[in-house]
Formats: sequence, structure tokens, C-alpha cells
Amino acid sequence: MGNEREKSLLTKLFTNCAHPRGATGCLMLAMMNFGHAPLTNWGLGCIPFRDGWTILDVGCGGGRTLQRLLGRSKGAVVHGIDISDESVAKAKKVNAALLGTRVFVRQGTAAELPYADGTFDLVTAVETVYFWPSLPQCLGEMKRVLKPSGLFAILIEVTSADSVWTRVVEGMTPYSPEQLKEHLEHAGFRDVSIHRKKPTYAAIIARRP
Repeated sequence: MGNEREKSLLTKLFTNCAHPRGATGCLMLAMMNFGHAPLTNWGLGCIPFRDGWTILDVGCGGGRTLQRLLGRSKGAVVHGIDISDESVAKAKKVNAALLGTRVFVRQGTAAELPYADGTFDLVTAVETVYFWPSLPQCLGEMKRVLKPSGLFAILIEVTSADSVWTRVVEGMTPYSPEQLKEHLEHAGFRDVSIHRKKPTYAAIIARRP
């Protein structure tokens, strides 16, 4: 009984990774802002940034990645989008000093991005593709909003199908870097490369033709 109750509490907490809600969601956002930092800082180092880019972070969560993106591209304008109202509120608060000038945050889904074709030089997705409802449709949206030769970067911690995370996080679909590379190529992306850092970090970077 104790193990089942413990698993239920863990499931309630970590399922908020996908769609943070309420007080538990706020706690999870704070944990993600801190916990995702090592992966994000390493993964962004794999991207050949240029100054003045227009960037989108899909599944922006608590908003710290938006700050890190600004630090990589001088004069950049960064947009964040997340399905969770709690995430949008947190990301706006974290980036309040530049909100409406160089940082823009809104609610929305990866399956239907509310941006015009060819808007962004770079799109990033940090620890979020596991929760996208239809990976092919979402990848099509990433490709659509990128400029020609724009880059799409997926940053993940490699998780197997029998991982503890898939047992406590509802709605999570694990992908290997190789599977994501295959999906990206099928979606029409080019020059797909896989970067790894032991033990589990991976960055998959692709270019729109």
C-alpha cells in the first residue's frame, strides 16, 4: 500500500512536467528551471549561434531557457510558448525586465504554432518532445515557422521505454536520439546531427532546407 501511495504522489508531481497546473505545477516549474540548467547550457553550446536571431523556445516552461538564449545571440528577440497557463505566467515573471521588447511569451500548443511561416532563425525544444501529442504534426509546425536554413534543436535526457520516468509520468513517450533523427529526416529536415554528453544528455540539431 505504501509503495502504491508513493507512486501515486510521484505520478501527480511529475505528470506536471507535461502541463503544470496549480500549486504542484508551480513547484514543478521551479524544479525544471533549476534541473534543466545543465542540459540546456551544454546543449545550447552545440548550436552555431549568430547575433540578431529571432528565436522560439517551444515548451518554454518556467522561462529560464529564454534568458539563456538571449545570452547566446547578441540583440536577439526570443519568443516562448507553452501549453500551460502556469508556465506562461512564470516565464513572463522571470523575464519581466525584457517582456514586450526582446522577450515575448504566449500560451499555445506545439501542434498549432500561432506564428507566420518563416519567422524564426532557431527553434528550440528542451525536455518537451516526449509530451507532444503527434510528433510528425509538431515537427511539421517547427519546420513551417523556421526560415530557410533555420535550425531546430531538440535537447533531451535519453530515456528508455522501461525507465522509472515513463512509469511515473503519464503521457510520456520516450524517443532515442536515433529515432528523433529519423523523424526529423522524414519531416524534411536536413543535416541532422546528434551530439551526446555522458551519461544521458543528447542534442539533435537539424536544418530546414
